[in-house]
Amino acid sequence: MIQQSVRLPLSQLLCSLPQNPKSIPSESTRPRVEFHQRVTNSVTKSTKQKMASQDEQQQQQDPRIPKISSAIRVIPNFPKPGIMFQDITTLLLDTKAFSDTIDLFVERYKGQNISVVAGIEARGFIFGPPIALAIGAKFVPMRKPNKLPGEVISEEYSLEYGKDKMEMHVGAVQAGERALIIDDLVATGGTLSAAIRLLGKRVGVHIVECACVIELSGLKGRERLGDTPLFVLVNSA
Repeated sequence: MIQQSVRLPLSQLLCSLPQNPKSIPSESTRPRVEFHQRVTNSVTKSTKQKMASQDEQQQQQDPRIPKISSAIRVIPNFPKPGIMFQDITTLLLDTKAFSDTIDLFVERYKGQNISVVAGIEARGFIFGPPIALAIGAKFVPMRKPNKLPGEVISEEYSLEYGKDKMEMHVGAVQAGERALIIDDLVATGGTLSAAIRLLGKRVGVHIVECACVIELSGLKGRERLGDTPLFVLVNSA
């Protein structure tokens, strides 16, 4: 059976077109936006990798780093099978290595106009206060739920089997302040990324950098920190 084509009047054809030109997707501009986003993400990742590489080169040249690394005890199968626990208590027993650890952070951040050092519970409380005092900043503890009295602001983050929260006092920091976030170790990056959201997005603080003594690079926690740079002293696969 042969179907006959139907010719519509020009006026009817025009009426059938969308009235709002903005409702028509622009195929020519959309790929450009997506390409720009890909390029931006690529540049950000490339910049972070370059910074990390430069930090690593500087660390290899600093004779204090190997001594700090050797002072950290590794305990297998703790707190559960398959975990290689990085025990910093042996670092704290070595007064020279502990002092060098603090000095390396102070040398990096002194003169950067940092007004806040935010330490993540619990071992961020060990390294944060001496760094804060040395660079002339206040120390702000970021704690687990129901540990801080008074009014708090909190941020939820995911764990392997559930969720947890990080809290700090309302009014402890102000929008526009420059902050350093410190912890002893970065693994998956969950707690650091929560601290970044809490301070940066919720309060409006400018986060200069995250700093840790140890990085478990195999867990790729660095990738969860977005544009926030990460500085570490010891890299452990």
